[in-house]
Amino acid sequence: MRKLVALPVLSADALSSVAYGPEAMLAVLVLAGAAGLAYSFPVGGAIVVLMLAVGLSYRQTIRAYPHGGGSYIVAGDNLGRVPGLVAAAGLLTDYILTVAVSIASGVAAITSAVPSLAPETVPIGVGVIVLLLAGNLRGIRQAGALFAAPTYAFVTAMFALVAAGLADAAGRDFQPPPVPPLPITETVGLLLIMRAFSSGATAMTGIEAISNAVPAFRSVEWRNARTTLTWMVALLITMFAGIVALIRLTGVVPTAQETVLSQLARLSFGPGWMYAFIQTATAAVLLLAANTAYNDFPRVLSLLARDGYAPRAFMRLGDRLAYSNGLVLLSFTAALVFVAFDGRTGALIPLYAVGVFLAFTLSQTGMVVHWWRLRDRHWRKSMVFNAIGAVLSAVVFLTAGISKFTSGAWVAIVAVALFLVVTTRIRRHYESARTALRLRPHAVELPAHIAPSPSPGPGYPAPAGRRPRGTGADQEGEELPEEVRHLAIVAIATLDLASMRTLAYAASLQQPVLALHISLSEDEAHRFRDYWTLWGEHLPLEILVSPYRAVIAPLVHYLEALHHQHPDVTLTVVLPEIVTRHRRHQILHSRTATRLRHALRPLPKIVVTSVPFHLP
Repeated sequence: MRKLVALPVLSADALSSVAYGPEAMLAVLVLAGAAGLAYSFPVGGAIVVLMLAVGLSYRQTIRAYPHGGGSYIVAGDNLGRVPGLVAAAGLLTDYILTVAVSIASGVAAITSAVPSLAPETVPIGVGVIVLLLAGNLRGIRQAGALFAAPTYAFVTAMFALVAAGLADAAGRDFQPPPVPPLPITETVGLLLIMRAFSSGATAMTGIEAISNAVPAFRSVEWRNARTTLTWMVALLITMFAGIVALIRLTGVVPTAQETVLSQLARLSFGPGWMYAFIQTATAAVLLLAANTAYNDFPRVLSLLARDGYAPRAFMRLGDRLAYSNGLVLLSFTAALVFVAFDGRTGALIPLYAVGVFLAFTLSQTGMVVHWWRLRDRHWRKSMVFNAIGAVLSAVVFLTAGISKFTSGAWVAIVAVALFLVVTTRIRRHYESARTALRLRPHAVELPAHIAPSPSPGPGYPAPAGRRPRGTGADQEGEELPEEVRHLAIVAIATLDLASMRTLAYAASLQQPVLALHISLSEDEAHRFRDYWTLWGEHLPLEILVSPYRAVIAPLVHYLEALHHQHPDVTLTVVLPEIVTRHRRHQILHSRTATRLRHALRPLPKIVVTSVPFHLP
């Protein structure tokens, strides 16, 4: 991507947080009345320093990981397995809450402009989540001017709002109006300041998105990514500081009926077209920010599945090249959180800060270890930047966890702990299954008492064309065993004990057998062919390359073509099936047999059977 396109596409999450970050900070300070609001500048200034420090830290991450360095990868590489999993838990929590918080804030922007819609906040939010799920399952991707426009419109709206507000304040010699009487429920103290700081720091969410997507940039990728990150941090700091200053100069306080941005826009522009533009741009960029999670959440889940910490179903791409299972899980959990908290942004913020800064802390700590081990050019400077970012992120994480524990932060902490327990147990199960399925030395040879199966030979050529077919009744009229002509097709993914048992079973039937393998790339196809040759090529092998990572569809198409070419042959598809001791473990293994039976049901003379392999 060009930088002018990458900036809005990858920065939507971070920049849009200006819509709720300052308000979240103010919502805590206002509990102490005018005395609490007086701390808006110091607390806002501390958040600006944090933004700068973390931004500089991620510049070092981009240089160290030019192929993309998310928190899971960085923490796992440098700190070990458990910190990597904790970082992944923080990231996944962050993405779920990005959807919930962004949509809650976007709906609040809409209901501020159209108050009559306020009672429908939850249905509107859930409807938006359903639309995002449907769009992403169809393969919508963030690209080009279509996705850049909302972010640029929002930045333009914020600069116009800040400029107009400062111009009005200049006419009053920058003297803020007197603060109206406010109910005081708390006194100004360290705990209140800490809560306000951690709430306002949620304006930094999404700041690591660029470091995750370095390969998406034009050459030189890492340099263009660092430049884009610098622009993003500069815009974020400018808009955040401008909104905080404007809030102080106008005396606006948060209310349940209208967002702070909506109040500022009404004061500066009235209820005219400019106010409508600001609210529309705010709602649009927040929805775009929610959509960024639909790209990152399934990707992190697929990495966890690749490493054996999540069910392998999350590695599977749909026909539209989207991780469908990950998208469904994200939508379900985000909708659940959104409904549970009644779509209120303020109630969701305490959960948000914990996941975000947990991932930041572990990522930056991992980078400190990385520089200490590498010690290349400028390593000391880079290590200092990452150390500062790690310390400040840890401060925010601890602050949010302690000061907001009873307000909802405990939910995020418990979720991280449960995630760690579940993922480690999943990994333990996969390691046990791998040990049970590992080939023994004698498995390289076909058992001597089983003669090699007759080759399909000339009677069963590879499918090349289609012949007219009759009805199912015409083709399924065999009444005697000798009238049935067989071809057994063994679909195998890997050469393990389960596959060997399935091949041996099919060969023992003394009928023609064809082994069929679906490869996701030409390189994988060559590797599997080499393994097959090492095994001894006892049976003919057909390899189909599926560059779109689909498995069921190419298999069905192949069998359908073979059936059309030989309508008088009964095709028996034999599949290895893993059977676990505990039913709860079954979801960790493929359900290919069930899906294939469903897909092949309309075709006559095709039988699908499975050979179970029971894990100890």
